[in-house]
Amino acid sequence: MYLYYTSLAVAFHAWGTLASSMAPLWPLVLVAASGILAIDTPHPRSSALHHLTKQLLQKYRKEVRPVHNWTQATTVYLDVFVRAVLDVDAQNQKLKTSVWYREVWDDEFLSWNSSMFDEISEISLPLSAIWAPDITINEFVDIERSPDLPYVYVNSSGTIKHSKSILLVSACSLETYAFPFDIQNCSLTFNSILHTVEDVDLAFLRSREDITHDRKEFLNDGEWELLSVSSTYNILQSSAGDFAQIQFNVVIRRRPLVYVVSLLIPSIFLMLVDLGSFYLPPTCHARIVFKSSVLVGYTVFRLNMSDEVPKSAVTTPLIGVFFTVCMAFLVLSLCKSILLVKFLHDEQCSQREWTFLCFRGDTDAEGSRMDSWAQLTGVTESPICQEHQAQPWTLREVWSQLQRISSYFQTQDQADRQEAGWLALLERFDRLLFQSYLVVLGFYTITLCSLWVLWSGL
Repeated sequence: MYLYYTSLAVAFHAWGTLASSMAPLWPLVLVAASGILAIDTPHPRSSALHHLTKQLLQKYRKEVRPVHNWTQATTVYLDVFVRAVLDVDAQNQKLKTSVWYREVWDDEFLSWNSSMFDEISEISLPLSAIWAPDITINEFVDIERSPDLPYVYVNSSGTIKHSKSILLVSACSLETYAFPFDIQNCSLTFNSILHTVEDVDLAFLRSREDITHDRKEFLNDGEWELLSVSSTYNILQSSAGDFAQIQFNVVIRRRPLVYVVSLLIPSIFLMLVDLGSFYLPPTCHARIVFKSSVLVGYTVFRLNMSDEVPKSAVTTPLIGVFFTVCMAFLVLSLCKSILLVKFLHDEQCSQREWTFLCFRGDTDAEGSRMDSWAQLTGVTESPICQEHQAQPWTLREVWSQLQRISSYFQTQDQADRQEAGWLALLERFDRLLFQSYLVVLGFYTITLCSLWVLWSGL
């Protein structure tokens, strides 16, 4: 027992001696342990990002244009990508497009040394917290709902990149005369509302050639095809000052195949059928029935065509003009045929009535004369005397009837010559209508072919 307590005391004494000798080394041991923990555990970088954001925005004034020298203009670089043409409203002169829009400018108050902040070279900041240029589109009439992008990217040199997608409804002067081979040129003009060119200047982010021929972002599966996006820079001079502006001209053309099949070919068929009706005799009643049927076909086709042809208060499509002209030729020819049939019918009825009254009047006159002779004589004569006395009257009446018949045939011949003159005049007019119809149809075909060639050449 004594030996146990003795050994325990010796052990405690040795431990105390070791602890007293290791006391100066404890700080070094703690530092080494913390270093090992730092190597095993990743250092949090969010603190540096938070510290950088706080330092940038702590004394930032978004109401002031971000330049140290106020006489130096802030240059805003613009870029536009046309992604799709959603709607072309010719009646209201509106163009609806999907546009990807980018702005880049330098902010001298948002730069930092990346080596002091864990090599952070780019951060995102809320757009509402910094100064942004007041760039607008002059032609816009309604900006529909688009994805809201409330953040911008800022790099260590102070360059700010702002991108956004816009469903843009803009005013455009739309020409529908060459429909369905029409080509539209709509402009998008960007400029500052309040800042003159001495404060805010504009420039292109890419070269003009790259912007003109870049169609990679365009959805090329719809009715419209993007041809080019040309751009120009100019200074707008006004009483309020000189403003820098950049104009992008979006040139698009319609794909006409569906309209050629559904509109142009049926309209040409109707015109050819109407043209064939001129080969029917002008006095034929079936011609009126045939032209009336063609007119009904024209009307039905016109109603169906009105839903597909763009409506414009400024210009009328060429197909509508030619279709109206052909309907006018049809109605004019139909009215001429109706008047001709009515005229011939009235002539024939009047001649029959005159002939009937003529012969009826001769018979009545002869009977009245015989009755008056018998009343004057008052004597009943013998049959032989009556026969001898009736012969002079019979020859006289025959001669009278022959004169009336001759007069009737002369009148009939004169009426026939007059009728032949009217028929010749109407046939000449009908031939003139036919030739005019051929000229219009040929001009219509040549014009459509020319428009198609010009359309395909672009």
